[in-house]
Amino acid sequence: MQRIVEPELMDDKAQAEAYANADFEQAEKLFLSTFQLYFPCQKIKGHMLDLGCGPGNISFQLANYFPNINVTGIDGSVEMIKLANERKKIELNSSDQVNFITSVLPSSAIPQKIYTSIVSNSLLHHLHHPEILWTTIKQYSSSNTKILIIDLFRPPCKEDALAIVNQYAANEPEVLQHDFYNSLLAAFTAKEIEQQLLNAGLTDLEMKTISDRHIAIFGIKTR
Repeated sequence: MQRIVEPELMDDKAQAEAYANADFEQAEKLFLSTFQLYFPCQKIKGHMLDLGCGPGNISFQLANYFPNINVTGIDGSVEMIKLANERKKIELNSSDQVNFITSVLPSSAIPQKIYTSIVSNSLLHHLHHPEILWTTIKQYSSSNTKILIIDLFRPPCKEDALAIVNQYAANEPEVLQHDFYNSLLAAFTAKEIEQQLLNAGLTDLEMKTISDRHIAIFGIKTR
């Protein structure tokens, strides 16, 4: 099945609110457990960059788990960042650790020159030009930067994509089911991501399928 791109930004208010209110507990636990697996040290500190942070779910999860990091979340959707900042008002444990920026990649609004950790959850499949993600990672990382990107991978056919939606999102609002289906069709295959990494010169990163619909790109930058 060929890739079918979807809109890069979730900038509709109702769509953003539906996304923020959806039950992503399983996916968020998968992200945190994968980070812990590949970087098994609770003493991680410094500045972390969360690319495509959406309403801030992963940013807050990581800040709560790692008390010595400061997280900058960036997203091009105004509505998503509004929701992230609203949540920040009630996140008493980590509100001082997390800041959010509305900006589209590539962005000059990213405040630090180098980050000790860079993460991204479910951004890659939204990008019409995926090289933007890898270029940003190269620009804001140095040797020893920890990198974890988790995204969907494209199933072989539309029927398989629909089956995944029915299995994992049958109880979600129709708008989310529709978005999930489109995201699966817009996602990349492992081979396509491997070529992207090769083109970007990020061959020190590894790839691994971590569920029936998720793939992880991870590693510690060596140069």
